[in-house]
Amino acid sequence: MSRYVYTGDAVPLLTGDNREPNELDSDDGEIIFDRSTSNVPPGAGEVAQRRLTYEEAIEEAGFGLFHWLLLLLCGWANASDAVEILCVSFLLPTARCDLLLSSSDMGLLTASIFLGMMVGGYMWGYLADQRGRCKVLVVSLSVNGLFGGLASAAPWFWLFLLLRFISGVGVGGSIPVIFSYFSEFMPRLRRGAMISALATFWMAGNILAAGLAWMVIPRTWAHFSLGGLDFQSWRVFVVLCSVPSLTSALLFRLLMPESPKFLMEAGREREAIRVFRLMFELNTGRRGQPFPEFGLCTSSKKREEADDLKLLVSRREQLANILKKGVKPIQQMFRGVLRSRSIVVLIIFFCISFGYYGLWMWFPELFTRIENGGSPCANVSLPSPLQNHSCYPVKTAVYLEGFVIAASNLPGNIFTILMMDNTGGKTLLCESLPAA
Repeated sequence: MSRYVYTGDAVPLLTGDNREPNELDSDDGEIIFDRSTSNVPPGAGEVAQRRLTYEEAIEEAGFGLFHWLLLLLCGWANASDAVEILCVSFLLPTARCDLLLSSSDMGLLTASIFLGMMVGGYMWGYLADQRGRCKVLVVSLSVNGLFGGLASAAPWFWLFLLLRFISGVGVGGSIPVIFSYFSEFMPRLRRGAMISALATFWMAGNILAAGLAWMVIPRTWAHFSLGGLDFQSWRVFVVLCSVPSLTSALLFRLLMPESPKFLMEAGREREAIRVFRLMFELNTGRRGQPFPEFGLCTSSKKREEADDLKLLVSRREQLANILKKGVKPIQQMFRGVLRSRSIVVLIIFFCISFGYYGLWMWFPELFTRIENGGSPCANVSLPSPLQNHSCYPVKTAVYLEGFVIAASNLPGNIFTILMMDNTGGKTLLCESLPAA
């Protein structure tokens, strides 16, 4: 066993170093607090030797300010994903003229971000299990915001499509990982209601996207020239939609600790203890309550897998091993008792996504066609610069209608938060899906 020496390196604000001078670090991850008898009060020896599971340690850390701050930061990240996805639907009525889009082109543009999400979901999910939830969130949110913003300067449709696809790769990582990261800080009895509260921020993102479109796209002041590019107001709107993702990435990089569940699974007991201590201090308001001393039941499986990977000399062997570990969790979903449940859940989620996004992504375009006296079912397959007369001036009614539809989700979200822990998720699904 070797004694830990503080190096004085800078640490994030919410991951402050709370180590005591006499705290020890073990190479095998089995013992965290090994205090000498001079520093341990009489009768405290048994308490210091407690070893807690993940759920027990979460309960010891309590519930309070830390979790509400976590809800705000994770909620902002969740809202940023909603903004990035839905911004395409609001720019279609005007961007179709500048990019000369047919109905099939608009369909491709709408689908591109979801294709990117399919790719990103597998890639970022694997990396989150191997490298940590917080690190993956920072990178995926940065990819989302960066390439989403760069799309605003794309002069051609195919370049715009490619950049939106890459932005979708980032969204595919941040959406699932943000819920995993958030739930791993929650006590068991509050997990359902708090996850429902986090999902409410998706509605907030819808409202934000509709509000930005309403305020920016119809305005003439948001139109200027950038070199040889005519920077219309919808391009300014695309830039503004990338800001929430970039600010979320920055906040996670500066303020947020790693998931304690991931740290325990990786055998990094000392770091997990520091996260639990941070949660305890914020939740109790530093009112002089001593942090309960305990060890953790950790796993060394991930560390052993990393050591095994280093032994593989060939890059081909390393790549094959990574792909094998990436596919293994998917295979486990469709084995034994999980097979039927996984298939049913996937079908339900597909149907919900098809119905929700299938309409949402086309609402502004359909409303525009109706406002212009046309049919919402018309197939505009021949793009022409002469179509510009139907795009400008922009009608604000389209974005007002989108704003109202986004706000209509509020009653359902509030009802879910209040009833989730009382009725259960299955009962809510069975009642809400027929109503929808």
